[in-house]
Amino acid sequence: MPPKKYILNKEQVEKKIQRLAFEIAERNSEEKEVYLIAIKENGVTLAKKIAQTVADISAIQIQMLELSLDKKYPTDIKLNGLPAEKEAVIILIDDVASSGKTMLYALKPFLEIHPKKIQTLVLVERTHKAFPVQVDYVGMSVATTLEDHIYVEVKDGELAGAYME
Repeated sequence: MPPKKYILNKEQVEKKIQRLAFEIAERNSEEKEVYLIAIKENGVTLAKKIAQTVADISAIQIQMLELSLDKKYPTDIKLNGLPAEKEAVIILIDDVASSGKTMLYALKPFLEIHPKKIQTLVLVERTHKAFPVQVDYVGMSVATTLEDHIYVEVKDGELAGAYME
């Protein structure tokens, strides 16, 4: 098995999280509360880190919900609750944006509640997508071929890095 081609190590991931949290705090400085909607699995780990960092640097109240779906065939979407607030600010979080398909389908439950705004965040974004999703907060953009795959590695509940195969 060839060695993994890391594009982000643990320290770089932590710096990206810091920057992303500051961007969230800046772009939502007028908001009292923001809902982070974490796409399972790795999106949850990322969202927890983002939530803690935003809480450390701002007065924004962070609520976190988890969303699960089959990323290949995302028709059955499960969410452990809905924002209690009308006109909620929602940030949908995943580890990698490859085609945009997961993000697009994950938005479906929120269209019925009429949020104030929906933003998206990923740690790593591929620069070519098959679906019309633009990511608002990006840790790193990577130009890849269609055959390349990007993985975010989680070890012991911590984001350990990202690599490409």
